Amino acid sequence: MPRDRADPGGARTGARGTGAARAAGHRHESRRSVPLRRPFSPHGDGLRRRRARRHDPRRPASPALRGGGRAGGVLLLTEGAAWESLLAVEEVAYRGTQPGREGRREPLPRSLHPTVARLLEARGVSGLYAHQAETWEAVARGESVVVSTGTASGKSLAFSLPVLDAIAREPAARAIFLYPTKALAQDQARFLASLGLRGLRPAVYDGDTPVERRAHIRRSANVILSNPDMLHLGVLPHHDRWGDALHNLRLVVVDEAHVYRGIFGSHVGNVLRRLRRLALAYGADPVFVLASATIANAADLAERLTGLEVTVVDTDTSAQAEREVVLWNPELLDPGLGTRASALGDASRLLAGLVGRGLRTICFTKSRKAAELVHRFASDRLDATTARKLAPYRAGYTPEQRRDIERRLADGELLGVTATNALELGIDIGSLDCAISVGFPGTVASLRQQWGRAGRRTRGLAVLVASEDALDQFFVSEPEALLGRSAEAALLDHATPRVLDGHVLAAAYEGPLTAADADVLGEAALARAPFLPELEPTPAGFVWRGRDTPAARVSLRSGDTDGFVIVDEGNGTVLGLVERERAFSTVHDGAIYLHLGEQYAVTSLDLETRAALVRSATVDW
Repeated sequence: MPRDRADPGGARTGARGTGAARAAGHRHESRRSVPLRRPFSPHGDGLRRRRARRHDPRRPASPALRGGGRAGGVLLLTEGAAWESLLAVEEVAYRGTQPGREGRREPLPRSLHPTVARLLEARGVSGLYAHQAETWEAVARGESVVVSTGTASGKSLAFSLPVLDAIAREPAARAIFLYPTKALAQDQARFLASLGLRGLRPAVYDGDTPVERRAHIRRSANVILSNPDMLHLGVLPHHDRWGDALHNLRLVVVDEAHVYRGIFGSHVGNVLRRLRRLALAYGADPVFVLASATIANAADLAERLTGLEVTVVDTDTSAQAEREVVLWNPELLDPGLGTRASALGDASRLLAGLVGRGLRTICFTKSRKAAELVHRFASDRLDATTARKLAPYRAGYTPEQRRDIERRLADGELLGVTATNALELGIDIGSLDCAISVGFPGTVASLRQQWGRAGRRTRGLAVLVASEDALDQFFVSEPEALLGRSAEAALLDHATPRVLDGHVLAAAYEGPLTAADADVLGEAALARAPFLPELEPTPAGFVWRGRDTPAARVSLRSGDTDGFVIVDEGNGTVLGLVERERAFSTVHDGAIYLHLGEQYAVTSLDLETRAALVRSATVDW
């Protein structure tokens, strides 16, 4: 079922695993360790000088980076040995092993509805991890909960079980699942539909949902899977169409809650308060269940997002497979300047080597263009048959393209994928052997999410390919500073006026604002109302006096909601989408646009029709 993968934890031992690392229970694997380089110096002190040369990421690999031996398509090596030869190179600055662990299980709760219990047992689920059982018990007591455990720890089952039980007992009950991406909602919808629970009617309701299906979903679906943007724009302002759903709303699930930080999280905190306000107006008081990766402040984040006190479940009791952790530092080309070989080039060669050995691998990059480039460079190194089993995945593809790649991943048709953080989150793409991160992604929590993709059931490999960035170089020279670091806190402030004012207007549109709303929306929201000229005080409260919908003025993720379509001028096919703020740097006249590994030259960017016209091209730069 979705996301039931091993927890990445925090690998803390290896070539230099001492002190706190040993205390954390990780071990050094001496027979495989590679001596750690001396700390990076911009002047090359203590490092063997190499002849600088022009670096071509597509140049032939060393023998260690070429494909492995096969006999009739069957690997001749064990899984460990399959990547062992790839790591016998000087670029490997650190190797360590994160040991596996046994899971701690409990029987299925006796209070679980018998139909749901039988359904789980038929799927081989005879018990719960202890943290899943703890979540169940808290929800059963009517408490809102935040589950903060590692990747692949079974959070999906933890928050789905109370929903399944509620619907089995009360067919009219409704639940809303909120995800930060459309792909996650689609993934969970497939899982729920596959259960075959009688009376369960899940449906995705997002911007890709055809208009003609939306009324039917509002009437009949009892599990709505959506995202905060659609809730903000498509549900709350039109709550009169959702009266039955709001009246019967029992649970609200907020998955990947750690994503909701900063400005985005501050907006989402207001959206969830508006949802609570309307649910109460329709006679419901839903329980909230939030699921988060391991972060430093799970309780604080959940309470800031919802305005509710929450029970914290943060002891990860899931089983975890052993995982090898590698820090890879590209070759030093110029010690004087500190110039190194391309991280993208090294990552592409490593990806090609792993995929060529039949190992299912995901490679994370920090930009859309980088994902396309790594895919292209890796494909150039593989034979045509194997190259077809490699695909890029990023934002900007059409919904149909995204669904196709997700299906091919889940079905095992693809051996490798290059991705932005769109796949960092919990989409179920099956069991992967290896995860490569190109450059430190910015937070330890994000790195663990990415590495947690590898080794779901069997031994996995996790690699950080360092860039020339000073922080990356510090981490490869001092591994314990990275691997021993705690996950960061997720911070937000829903009451900052820059964010709050737009939601005060939206709430007034949804219903007159009164002093009683301070309990849900917060005192700051009511304090702002008299100073907003768009609101009019009336005996019923502050009301919106404009003609438009104020929610449409507020973008949760960026300051501009307009986008451009990218069209192949040869056949009129829509290749993808790009946000307005990216359009002028990525699809301007004369730009080379990379899409699914293919090159296109932009012939024109039409600002009136919001379309970038492109044609197929081949360039060597």
